[in-house]
Amino acid sequence: MSVSTTSPAGADGVRVVTVDHPPVNALSVSGWYELADAVRSAGREPGTRCVVLAAAGRGFNAGVDIKELQRDPGHDALIGANRGCAEAFSAVYACEVPVVAAVHGFCLGGGVGLVGNADAIVASEDAVFGLPELDRGALGAATHLARLVPQHLMRTLYYTSHTVTAAELLSHGSVWRVVPAPELMGAALELANEIAAKDGHLLRLAKAALNGIDPVDVRRSYRFEQGFTFEANLAGTAARVRDTFGKEA
Repeated sequence: MSVSTTSPAGADGVRVVTVDHPPVNALSVSGWYELADAVRSAGREPGTRCVVLAAAGRGFNAGVDIKELQRDPGHDALIGANRGCAEAFSAVYACEVPVVAAVHGFCLGGGVGLVGNADAIVASEDAVFGLPELDRGALGAATHLARLVPQHLMRTLYYTSHTVTAAELLSHGSVWRVVPAPELMGAALELANEIAAKDGHLLRLAKAALNGIDPVDVRRSYRFEQGFTFEANLAGTAARVRDTFGKEA
């Protein structure tokens, strides 16, 4: 697992947190915590006025490392994944400054949890978003998908495990810009620089104020969802479905 934090040249007040965990940026329990720590640390630095959340490799994020769950005969990995995801999603949401997500390729499961809690999303033309949770023996992150698409579309996507494109999210107003893949970081940094040009103290107050008027407590809502994931696990349903992972025809 590799999470790096950098300060791009010519981007005063902007910190970029990049996840690089081949092959598909599916994060282990420790990986979710590492990401949470990096985002929190970047946001609390006095000189930071905007954080860009990005990823290297084939896609932005493929969610939880299902194989780690499969290797655990008990419940420790599942509990760890639940808590780790909650920590990472919360770190993005509660980051002291605005967070811009730069999304390319696949953004699935936990990836939707991350970008659904970001303040703004810039995506490449090849980006797709979805929750394959029902195909993986899990539940969760509908809380965050509901921040990206209208209610009935969210439910349809959730029940079917279908994905939506960046262009479709742009039409719903949840993505700021869609650009060719080579232009993604440039576009994300352009937005981050525009945000970071504002007064840092006011930005922190604005972030706290906007979180305070959210109609849904995303942290509480997501933890509620996770209770049903654990119930499915106790019932044996989760393991039965999860064991088909990687064996699809």
